Amino acid sequence: MDTWIVTGGAGFIGSNFVRLALAETAARMVVFDKLTYAGSLANLAGLEADPRFAFVEGDIADRAAVERLYRDERAAVVVNFAAESHVDRSIDDPGAFVRTNIVGVHELLEGARRHLASLPAGEREGFRFLQVSTDEVYGSLGPDDPPFTEDTAYAPNSPYAASKAAADHLVRAWHETYKLPALITNCSNNYGPRQFPEKLIPRMLLNALEGRDLELYGDGHQVRDWIHVEDHCRGVLAALERGRPGGKYNFGARNELTNLDLVGALCRALERHAPAADNPALAARGKAGYDELVTFVPDRPGHDRRYAIDDARARRELGWAPRHDLDAGLDATVRWYLAHREWAEAVQAGGYRRERLGLGAVPAREPENAPVTAAGTAPGAAAGGRP
Repeated sequence: MDTWIVTGGAGFIGSNFVRLALAETAARMVVFDKLTYAGSLANLAGLEADPRFAFVEGDIADRAAVERLYRDERAAVVVNFAAESHVDRSIDDPGAFVRTNIVGVHELLEGARRHLASLPAGEREGFRFLQVSTDEVYGSLGPDDPPFTEDTAYAPNSPYAASKAAADHLVRAWHETYKLPALITNCSNNYGPRQFPEKLIPRMLLNALEGRDLELYGDGHQVRDWIHVEDHCRGVLAALERGRPGGKYNFGARNELTNLDLVGALCRALERHAPAADNPALAARGKAGYDELVTFVPDRPGHDRRYAIDDARARRELGWAPRHDLDAGLDATVRWYLAHREWAEAVQAGGYRRERLGLGAVPAREPENAPVTAAGTAPGAAAGGRP
């Protein structure tokens, strides 16, 4: 039985991937996750009964932990979902994104290189390393620009996007230089169950239920392509099964929507399943409908205007296509969050209450007379990382 290491497997997309892979492959899944605020064992609930599932707590930027993981698991596949992924948080604390998304990927790649060299020839041929990336590495599109293709030049505009772009370049270089059988996938905005409530859809849903303002950045006309998380996960499976080493594949759903229109669709779905007239939080604010909660706030720094994905290569080479209709998918997502309010409370137990982040406050400077260690860093700071 092959073993697959799924880093970041306790997060939103990773946990959905693990569930799909257990259902549709014969492989054993080993989740390796740091359990940050966005990774939770609640996302893996029920899987502990499956003998093909195992969980290992650890940090991809921890070299010793990564070496132990490769040594102990003898993996045939490594899928890297582990990442700091929220643009707003990257504006406030870019160092955390550099550490996980760049340094962490370097450690995974070097561990994979050593692991590959230790495998018998037959097993080396079947090994795969897949880096899960984002469409944000490509930058921003104008209203009439064609969608991103796999050959679009990288032009990241946020610290998050820049850290993911750097990771993609590392993966490509390790394939070209060391012949590591690696692939990269770039995906548009995901939605679906188990998404941490800092992201647009769950944040708007939960705020609406509580009668809180539905804050849209700028004019709300930023355009995103929305793909159901299960369709994305099926794309990753297809890339592992049929993709070529060194290959790069874009996954999208051809569902371009402004943020304002998306929130409108969510409000209509909520009205179907949890009518505003029955919601005391809205009554307390004198609101007759969820859409009356929409408000506009100053835009975030460096906000990309439009993303759109050309997924023709994935459809042609992998035989992949999304299965979820957007309206039906959003409706199912709303119903999932309504039925799992306790999950939302559990994953926010660390103190996050959906407050706005990403305002770009200037960090405090170290005192000029702070003592410096021999390595050249102030005490409490990690070289190349966050304090």
